[in-house]
Amino acid sequence: MNSLTEKAFLDIIRQHERMLHKICHVYASDLSAKQDLFQEIILQLWKSFNGFRNESKISTWMYRIALNTALTQYRRGKSKVPLSFIGFEFKEMIDKNDGSDHQENIDLLYSAISNLNEVEKAVVMLYLDDKTYEEMEEVLGISQGTLRVKMNRIKEKLRQITKTRQYGT
Repeated sequence: MNSLTEKAFLDIIRQHERMLHKICHVYASDLSAKQDLFQEIILQLWKSFNGFRNESKISTWMYRIALNTALTQYRRGKSKVPLSFIGFEFKEMIDKNDGSDHQENIDLLYSAISNLNEVEKAVVMLYLDDKTYEEMEEVLGISQGTLRVKMNRIKEKLRQITKTRQYGT
């Protein structure tokens, strides 16, 4: 590849680096695993860069490759997934006005998210990243209707897990 292609690739990576780090944070357990996953994602993006046909947004294309890479490594058992979405709130699940410590509620939720399967985690991650159902469909290859049903089931599952952990019921 020529230097213009390399420059364009690096510019795109810089623009979307935060998104890639979030994916690594979700699917890798420690700093070393996160760095390894980040490098693997960059490698896969680079290998696929010339094949990008502008049929979707560049961020959607990157999400798809990054998630597929993360899921592949997860399935191979290269990383354990203690899922934590630092800096995010699952608004439906955290009641800021209930008088309890807000950070404890967030930690409880993140702990509950770690119990989801890999597809559910991907759906939650995209949801927390404010992706539309249309964008989720494009990234995950799951119909919008199915995604909506999954999201409702995931929310209920998380409510039950957090309720059980919080109140022991």
